[in-house]
Amino acid sequence: MLLSLDEFLWALRRDGFAVSTAQAIDAARACALVGFGDRAALRDAIGAVVVERAADLRRFHACFDRFFSPAGAHVGDLWGRLRERGFSDAELSALRDLLSAAAERSGAHGDAVAFHALTGAAGELEQMLRSAGIARVLAPMTSSLQVGFFAQRVMDQLGVPAVASALRRIRSALQEALGEDRGAALADALSAELERMRHRVREHVTLSLRRLEGEAPATAGRMDVPFASLGEDEMEDVRRAVRDLSERLRGAERLRRRRARRGRIDPHRTLRRSLQTGGVPFRPARRARRRDKPRLMVLCDVSDSVRVAARFMLEFVCAAQDLFDRTRSFVFVSELAETTELFEGGPTNVVLARIQRGEVVSRAHNSNYGRVLRAFEERYGREVDRRVTIVILGDGRTNYFPDEAEVLRRLRDRARALLWLCPEGPGAWGTGDSAMLRYAAASTKVLVARTARELETAAREVVARRA
Repeated sequence: MLLSLDEFLWALRRDGFAVSTAQAIDAARACALVGFGDRAALRDAIGAVVVERAADLRRFHACFDRFFSPAGAHVGDLWGRLRERGFSDAELSALRDLLSAAAERSGAHGDAVAFHALTGAAGELEQMLRSAGIARVLAPMTSSLQVGFFAQRVMDQLGVPAVASALRRIRSALQEALGEDRGAALADALSAELERMRHRVREHVTLSLRRLEGEAPATAGRMDVPFASLGEDEMEDVRRAVRDLSERLRGAERLRRRRARRGRIDPHRTLRRSLQTGGVPFRPARRARRRDKPRLMVLCDVSDSVRVAARFMLEFVCAAQDLFDRTRSFVFVSELAETTELFEGGPTNVVLARIQRGEVVSRAHNSNYGRVLRAFEERYGREVDRRVTIVILGDGRTNYFPDEAEVLRRLRDRARALLWLCPEGPGAWGTGDSAMLRYAAASTKVLVARTARELETAAREVVARRA
């Protein structure tokens, strides 16, 4: 049962629960106290130790029921699972000898790790996948399109190809030792175990990518749909997600302000003060670090080509009022108009509807980035200094008007940073009327924002520029 509990805790880690060694020890003690006779009591006892938030309780129950169901995870090591399939001890002994010989041959080339993962319990494979070497292999991964490539790299690191090659030789040896039918059946069972290990590696790579992207393991789908492909129902879900992000950013800012009021601990003054009393009592000395709050200027292209992305970005502008000392927002198509007072004086939905109807700037014309950049520099250029972060959302398609990238470069040199959020991928830059390659060279950084998740990442980057 201790082995089963250990594998269940690894299944919880795979589902996104952070189970520490201390919690694992406490879970074993809890199981010893309540016993294994009452399923509900056992589930509640482990949950009381492992689950830290009420919101995670339902996910814990689902994982528990899935793992301990008759069709749940494969508990035990390879030999126990094969024994459950009806193979005798003599047949397993023959297989053990063949695998040991193959592992010794592979060990000379450093490929014996996969043999241990195949023959051991599920928890052993989990520990190997969480090793520092595997983490280094996965570190360069940035896109879901790379999952297959990096899964193969992880399998190469573990030595899975060596096991697959050995199984082809073992099949004929088993058929010779056990007979055609029993040897083939045992080889097929072993191949199924290897396929299960491959599937687990790919699953680990996928979950690692989601953690790198800051995504919860159970989060899905619509946040990763390109803006141009969103249906009306999906758009409402994404709007809700963007509003939730805004609230989280506001909450983090309120927490930071509360801590700032207390002042940060000054370690040098604290240690010098403690010398007077030998460290008893130990009174922290605090310092209030004065830092000018930076300002934000946001320019959004609201033409039809970026209409949806601009709507979500303007939702974020409302949250930015609390995050920066002064946030000024502008929208443009062919002309530039300031919307700061509109957002301060009315509900967000009303303001967005007015912009969509063309009441703020005419949407009957094509985008003219050069004219807009010149107008912004003439009207507001003197207000741009090292406290100002400029954010521009647009696809950089100039409709063959002058791009005025030099104006953008001058604004960047005066500002704290100039970030460009582009709803097109780098593959489309420079094609047709796109001036994004020149705009990218003139900006501090270009952030791709084709989906709601990429827009969330970009918004966090904007907020991080306050530091």
